[in-house]
This record gives sequence, C-alpha cells and structure tokens, in this order.
Amino acid sequence: MPLLVMKFGGTSVADLDRIANAAKKVQREVERGYDVIVIVSAMSGKTNELVGWVEGTSKLYDAREYDAVVASGENVTAGLMALRLQEMGVPARSWQGWQVPINTTSAHGAARFVSIPRENLDAKFAEGFRVAVVAGFQGLSPEGRVTTLGRGGSDTTAVAFAAAFGAERCDIYTDVDGVYTTDPRVSSKARKLDKIAFEEMLELASLGAKVLQTRSVELAMRYKVRLRVLSSFEDTDENSGTLVCDEEEIMESKVVNGVAFSREEAKITLFTIEDRPGVAQAIFGPLADAGVNVDMIVQNISEKDYDEHHSGAVTDMTFSCPIGQVERAKKALEEALARGEIKYDELIIDTDVAKVSVVGIGMRSHAGVAARTFRALAAENINIKVIATSEIKISVLIDRKYLELAVQALHDAFELEKA
Repeated sequence: MPLLVMKFGGTSVADLDRIANAAKKVQREVERGYDVIVIVSAMSGKTNELVGWVEGTSKLYDAREYDAVVASGENVTAGLMALRLQEMGVPARSWQGWQVPINTTSAHGAARFVSIPRENLDAKFAEGFRVAVVAGFQGLSPEGRVTTLGRGGSDTTAVAFAAAFGAERCDIYTDVDGVYTTDPRVSSKARKLDKIAFEEMLELASLGAKVLQTRSVELAMRYKVRLRVLSSFEDTDENSGTLVCDEEEIMESKVVNGVAFSREEAKITLFTIEDRPGVAQAIFGPLADAGVNVDMIVQNISEKDYDEHHSGAVTDMTFSCPIGQVERAKKALEEALARGEIKYDELIIDTDVAKVSVVGIGMRSHAGVAARTFRALAAENINIKVIATSEIKISVLIDRKYLELAVQALHDAFELEKA
C-alpha cells in the first residue's frame, strides 16, 4: 500500500478533543488506502512544563537525564493517539524513539539523525496494522540513551521518516492553513501560496517564518520529500494547504514569493580595527567559539586612515546577530581585545533593529529586484543600515519601529497579493 507520513504539532494535540480531531484525519487517509506513520509532538505547553521541572530540580543538570524527562511528553501523546485510533476501529500501535529505533548521535538536547531502520515498522504493517504512531523529537544514542533533537524536532522526525520509508508525501498539520506571502498579522494582504520551492521555504524558515523548522526543510530538500502544510482545525482535501516541493514542480514562479522578517536582531559595530589579512578571522573566530550566530556582515572604510594608536590603514566592521546572543558576543570580543588578538577603538551595540527579507527563486532570472526593494523602502523614508544578498534573497537591517511599514511596502511593491 502507498505510505503517508502525517505530523501533528503541539496545538493540534493539545487536549483529548484535539487528539480525537487529529485521529479523524488519520482515519480518513487510511480509508483512502494509505498506511500511515503519524509523528506527534507533546501536548501544547507540556515540553515547557517538563523543562521547568528539570531546571527547578537541578540548575546544572545532566543532559542525559534532561532528555529522559523532556522526551516523555511525546510518549504520552503517542499512546493517547494510538488508543483513540483503536477506539475508532483503526489498527494502530504507538512507538517510542528507542523502539523503532530512531538512531541518532550522542549530542543530548541537539541530536542528529543517523539512521531509521524499517524492519520493525514494516513487520507491523505486514501483520495488518495500518497506523504507526511515533513519538517525535526523540531518538536513541549509540550508548542506548534517549536523546532529543532540539526544539521543532518533530518536524524533522516526520521528514526523516518520509525519506526513510519512501512516503508519497509528508503532511505537517499545524495551527495555520499553509505558507503565506508574509505574516497575515502584519499585512492584511498576505496570500496563501499553493506551492513553494524548497529553497524559498528554507530561506523563509531561516529568516524568521515559523511555519516549518529549518532543519526539516533542509532534510526535505536533500531527499526530495514533498511536504504539505495544513491546518489541523479545518476540513481539508487533496488541494488544501501549501505544497513545499522541488522547483521543477512549479510551472512559473513569481520573482518574489515572500517577505520574511525577524524582530529579534541586533547590530554590532567595531570601530577602527586594523585593515590587514586575518583580521576577520580574529573577530569572527572568537564569536564562533562563543556560539554566536553571525548573520549580515559589512566592512566599511573608516573615516580616518591612521592615528597615534594605529600605524597602518584601519576599517570598521559591522555585523548582526540574534538579540539574545548580544552579551555573549560582547564578552567574546572584549576578551579577544584583552588577549591582544584584535584591536578596536569602540564597540557599539544597537538592539533596536529588525531584519526584513524578500525571497524568490525568480530572482535568478530577473534583474531589478534590488532596485525595486530599495525604491519601496526609500518611498517610505526607511533608512537601510545593512544589506545582505544571496541568489534568491535580499535582506536589509532597519530600525525596528519601521518593521511593519517595511513589510507592507515590500509586499505591495512586488504585488504579492496577486496569484
């Protein structure tokens, strides 16, 4: 029989009524002739509760015990989902990560997939079971310990199973009915997309769109797993939601397909650093060692070429990072200065910025996207602080107070409300 993977997030299984609603969607696919692997998250709020219990018990906790506790939320949901399906007459069985087994690395709290053997689940399907309900977010280390995959790991679990079992499709059920051209809460003109390419979805996910977890999109793109984003709270059919697929499945793509944004950004500038080979490594090496995720980078010509402190040419370096990593970045740079690895006159931090990005695979074959982007922002008198580009995106850093205005201006400039 053809196989389908269905994933239900925390809000989709938040209580017994919602689990029953999700089970009806699974039953419908079984009636259509599919064997189904269901991946479930913990019930909404439970993971945070479990994390709180761990932190309330031990501030310097053992990561292995953290995983043992936090992974239990998904186990509960899997068992309840299997019970509900059985009550509905659907042959179903629940599986914890170690029972499949979902083999991962030993990086507790941030494990990566190694392999998912098919034998155990295939044997159950051969016995007549139609649904395997698998606890997401978790796996088994080489040492035989439970591991977790990091937040959003259930999305990645679903894609990994779809790849391992050659599923026809992987349906991600969530609290939105698809992928939109931008956040509908920011722009009333936001339009739901019928299809979007893997590369576009990966950029949108990494740039702030929270519909899909970035790792899950990376995995789907690598193994060509067709994803569909659907609402758990609406009646759906084969044409519902948004299909995330290979570019070849999209007949004609718009130049820009979406506007993404992130409020949680900070801009850090180092003034009058030495302009010499290796200075970038001296700056960004310590930041990497400190776990700072650097994004946009600009090197400027300093206003002064030299002074009594600098015998040669000098420059300024600006970069952005998540606002939650600012203190870590500041400490790493100050320690590098104290060690004499880098020299700078001043370190300025701006935490009142936001990042806005336009994304579209059509940029590859169309000129003028940058000009239209900058023209739209200039028309609203929005100053650009930093610019970064790739083959299919243009990102700008602006004052946070202009974020909503910038999103709406760009959405209008590229006429994204039109199909």
